[in-house]
Amino acid sequence: MSSAKPLEKGAYRRLTQKDVHVIAAKHEMLYAGRMGGARASFAFCDLTGLDLSGRALSDADFSGAILAEVNFSRAKLDNVNFFAADLRRANLESASMRRCDLRGASLRGANLTGADLFEADMREGVIAERDRQTGLKVLRHEESPTEMPGAVLANANLSRTKMTGVVALQADFSDAIMCGCHLVRANLKMANFSGANLENADLHGADLTGANLRGAVLTGANMTMIRSEGADLTGVLTDAPCGKALSTLSEPIHEILKRHAVWVSSQGAEGKPAALSGVDMRPIRNLARYDLTALLASNATFFGINLEGVRMQGAQLAGADLRNAKLNGADLRGINLRGARMGGADLRDANLSPLVIAGDRLMPAQLGGANLRTADMRGADLSHAVLVQAELSYANLTGANLRRANLSHAVLTGTVMTHASLRETLLEGISGLRGSV
Repeated sequence: MSSAKPLEKGAYRRLTQKDVHVIAAKHEMLYAGRMGGARASFAFCDLTGLDLSGRALSDADFSGAILAEVNFSRAKLDNVNFFAADLRRANLESASMRRCDLRGASLRGANLTGADLFEADMREGVIAERDRQTGLKVLRHEESPTEMPGAVLANANLSRTKMTGVVALQADFSDAIMCGCHLVRANLKMANFSGANLENADLHGADLTGANLRGAVLTGANMTMIRSEGADLTGVLTDAPCGKALSTLSEPIHEILKRHAVWVSSQGAEGKPAALSGVDMRPIRNLARYDLTALLASNATFFGINLEGVRMQGAQLAGADLRNAKLNGADLRGINLRGARMGGADLRDANLSPLVIAGDRLMPAQLGGANLRTADMRGADLSHAVLVQAELSYANLTGANLRRANLSHAVLTGTVMTHASLRETLLEGISGLRGSV
């Protein structure tokens, strides 16, 4: 096999914006079952700087194509063939790229913020063609395969993505979902994984020198033979207890919770209130429909716990870790969640309206400074809730009730607020909100 070298510029067919519109339209006709449709093939074409935002191009062929600075934002690109494509500085924000073939692609400086790359293949790969003199000749772009230095994948879904051997120096994976991601022998020097969920990821032999892993989730991850000199591991969540272990409590946790339920039902006449501040609750796993009214659990860890239908009216959970927790249908009226970490939490139909006390006095839910990135809050009642400076990037608030809520200075980048009720809502100083509300 000959040494690898780039294709000659003239080997690519340069397409215009009109060309790609016609090809994309025929592809969309095919998938809509209309006459005249045809599968889109952009293989070895030059689309530099063109606009394909919002197009439905699942199963299209972009193998070996030059796609530098192409706008694919919000495009439907599931199962697309990007084998050895040049995607440098491309805009793939919020694109759906499930099971894409990205082997050998160059993603240097690409923006994949909020993209869905579930089970995508980003391993090493090159394209070869037959040559009469030398047999097989490797074809590639100026950057070596699987390179993505400086790429932005913040809030992206990379679950079970194959990234063996990927080169991602200084790439941004902050708050990305990377459960079961294959990062064997990956070059991740100085990459940003702050807040990323790397549950059960395989990082065997990866180079994490100087990487930022603050607040990352590494439970069940394979970290054998990694290099981590100079890496920031502050607040990393592993299989080891985080804070106080349940074994250190004065009595078994279920006895504590049982006494708490009696205390609530008797209005304080019997039982004893539970004080679980700073406790790692993860070993319990299931607290669905428990009565935890007025629970004291500031800075406690509830990561991934099933809290479906739980009653936590007036509970004190400031600074608690509720990432990936299941809270759908929960009664959270008047709860204190200031500064809580709730990225990826399921809050569908949760009740975060104010708690009525002392006649007509309202105690609103407090979520100031809480991190709710990618949280599912469809149909939730957030009326009167205080969300000042809350992080709501890529959260889904479809159909949520935000009447008289305070969203001042909240971050709403990529937030979905379709059909949300925003009557009398305070939106002063918000950033990132766009699209329909």
